[in-house]
Amino acid sequence: MNDQLPQVEIYTDGSCLNNPGPGGYGVVLLAGDNRKELSGGFERTTNNRMEILAVIKGLEALKKPCRVNIYTDSQYVVNAISKGWAKKWQKNNWRRNGKEKAKNPDLWQILLQLCNQHQVNFIWVRGHSGNKENERCDRLAFHAAQGSDLEEDIGMDN
Repeated sequence: MNDQLPQVEIYTDGSCLNNPGPGGYGVVLLAGDNRKELSGGFERTTNNRMEILAVIKGLEALKKPCRVNIYTDSQYVVNAISKGWAKKWQKNNWRRNGKEKAKNPDLWQILLQLCNQHQVNFIWVRGHSGNKENERCDRLAFHAAQGSDLEEDIGMDN
């Protein structure tokens, strides 16, 4: 562990109206006195894709290697990284087992690469439980999903 790296706190959330349906992500980055908020929406996606994409967008916003605490209410994301599921799926050519394909391999691939660039610690927070930054991410994601200029989620059906 490199204590010389800058410390960043990243809060993330994904939202999907219907599932699949219009969706969005919200991110809050905190580093010292600096704060940055990110959000974006897609016309047809899933909640899980938006949860993963929120983490990706947060990590992509970092300009250099950092020590990062990522707070998310997605146990899917926390477990896939912390328990090594995503690395195992990658090693097995994006299969969960002999027959079943892993979902969202395009996003997991990017997230695994980003996790290698930083010292990342994933922390699960209960959604809608009063955590100020998680609630802010939820609002950002929900409003992004309702936007009028939604992007196409090109990896949605892969």
